[in-house]
Amino acid sequence: MTDRTPTAADIDRLPPVLPGVAAAAVAALPPRLHRRLDATVGRLTGVPVGRVDGGVSVHCGAEALVTLTPGPTGAVTDPHQARCSCLLAPRCLHRTAVLVACPIADLATHPDPASTAASSSPDGPGVATGRTGGPAGPAAGRTSRNTAPTKAQRAAASALWRAAAAVLAAGVPAAGAVPQAELLRAAHSARLAGLPRAESAALRTVRGLRAHRERQAGHRLAELVEVLHDLLYVAGRLAAGDPDPALVGILRRAYQPDGTLEVYGVCREPVISANGYAGVVTHLVTADGRRLSFGDVKPGGPDRARDCARAVTEMGAVAVNHSVLARGGLRITGTTVSPDGRLGAGKGVRASPLTGTDWSTGPLAELFARPLAEVVTAQLAADDPEDPDRAGAALVGGDLMVVGAVGDQVLARELAPATEAGADRVPVPDGPVIRLAPVDSHPMLAHVANLRRLASRPGLRIRVVGRLDPDRASTLHPLAVGPVPGAAATLRLPTGWHGRLDLGYDEIQGSHLPPREPAAMTEPVLAVDADAVAESPLWRVRRLVELAVSGGRRAVAEAARGEGTGLAGPLRRAGFTTAAAVTAVLADESDRRGRDAFGRLNDPDPDRYAWAWLATTAHLAATERELIRSSWTAPPVG
Repeated sequence: MTDRTPTAADIDRLPPVLPGVAAAAVAALPPRLHRRLDATVGRLTGVPVGRVDGGVSVHCGAEALVTLTPGPTGAVTDPHQARCSCLLAPRCLHRTAVLVACPIADLATHPDPASTAASSSPDGPGVATGRTGGPAGPAAGRTSRNTAPTKAQRAAASALWRAAAAVLAAGVPAAGAVPQAELLRAAHSARLAGLPRAESAALRTVRGLRAHRERQAGHRLAELVEVLHDLLYVAGRLAAGDPDPALVGILRRAYQPDGTLEVYGVCREPVISANGYAGVVTHLVTADGRRLSFGDVKPGGPDRARDCARAVTEMGAVAVNHSVLARGGLRITGTTVSPDGRLGAGKGVRASPLTGTDWSTGPLAELFARPLAEVVTAQLAADDPEDPDRAGAALVGGDLMVVGAVGDQVLARELAPATEAGADRVPVPDGPVIRLAPVDSHPMLAHVANLRRLASRPGLRIRVVGRLDPDRASTLHPLAVGPVPGAAATLRLPTGWHGRLDLGYDEIQGSHLPPREPAAMTEPVLAVDADAVAESPLWRVRRLVELAVSGGRRAVAEAARGEGTGLAGPLRRAGFTTAAAVTAVLADESDRRGRDAFGRLNDPDPDRYAWAWLATTAHLAATERELIRSSWTAPPVG
């Protein structure tokens, strides 16, 4: 056996386990075995997972066979469902290592029997439950009382803060099974106390730590920084007694009934994930304007994503063709909807087709009703990483004019509202140059080829649906395009396409483009102003913040000593005086050492360091967010 952490492929063969079960196993393990736990988990890589009646088995040695028998939900929800044949069980290293190697269960899909009754009660601690028949959108389940946290909630938040601060001080390399178990135990306490946002942040932090330690493809350190920031921010404010109801968050529940819905297709999006899943997601809008989706994403690669262009997916007793749904509509009865807007496909669902509409009529027209700068400002204001309306998750619509290209990006400007009938709309005066970057550059998908076709027609007017890139200035990732109503120099799509072209699947042909008329063409733009975020000295703050997570407190102290005045000086000269100040405080706190009763150096309490890191990270996020927001409104420089 090899000494490395189990990969995602290995873990996929093990059933998910509730956070409380895994945390209890580590807590019961004798302290003398804690140092051996990570190595034992690593040696599970390559060990075959056998199938037994009602579960799986893992051989952990000549006399140790660990058996997991998941409950009805498919997850290990009780300590008695994990057994080991060795003499030291259940407080043995084998059983604990296997439970730690299992993926963390999604509590919306695999509810915790110990907390289901309390959390689903209408009088649960500080959070509404979104009962059947109520709204199923993002606001369902949000507390409506602006009261201070209870004593139990403050205690649970304090435990989360201590566990998260310890992880931050140690860094990813030292955040093994034991620190992760402390986070899981605190997350379980937060669930019992009715703090769903804090619990969710803790579980996502554990998953992020595992992904980073396993070097999983597609995982970004910036994502772990974001979720650890959210955990410390929420836990710290709740522990201090902050009554803001947004800190309690939304009680994430499984799919809930939503009666009868009329949904209209917006576009299809191919999905190729880094963890071995692929397929298609069709984005929908209801008659009352809610944004939903219906997907067919299963284990597979790019081939599956490409072949799903016309995939047929079962929705109850109805076979739904994604190509038809994206340009049509359905009246659905007996449907269920998840908190993040995904449609369920249970056996009781019934659906009948609706006449397809284009983007300029009905609820679809609302996508294009507001200027892009206004939509971007609203999306960037969402501070909950699980809010489906946040930047990078929610759809954005706008009318643009192509003005050129740089690399694989199309350059465009937003069109001003029409001023007179029959005339092509012109770009917003002094408006920013908008970058249209491909969602996925995989050669099996059509994104890059289609963007190149659009870039070949400077002056072309297009209607775009996509997502805001929350990390880059004035950048959109387009999913679909269509003709601008009333424009002459615009796309000419077949009637059956209902005025939209999915950039990942459909291919732009020469007949879809207007003729090259000199009067309608514009001089192409071959360059674009520098990205205000990428070119600012804030990268120095970003590097230190990420180093704190990836390397721990001592790595920050060493880096700060090496940089000296070169860390804060460039920030002050560029006008980022507050960033320079909070970064200096972080550097000072990272190098602060205390002494014990015998005069020996020791590590100080991690609280002050955690608050310094949190202040630096919060200021960095707010500054970058403001730079991105202003990039959509400020005129180009030069």
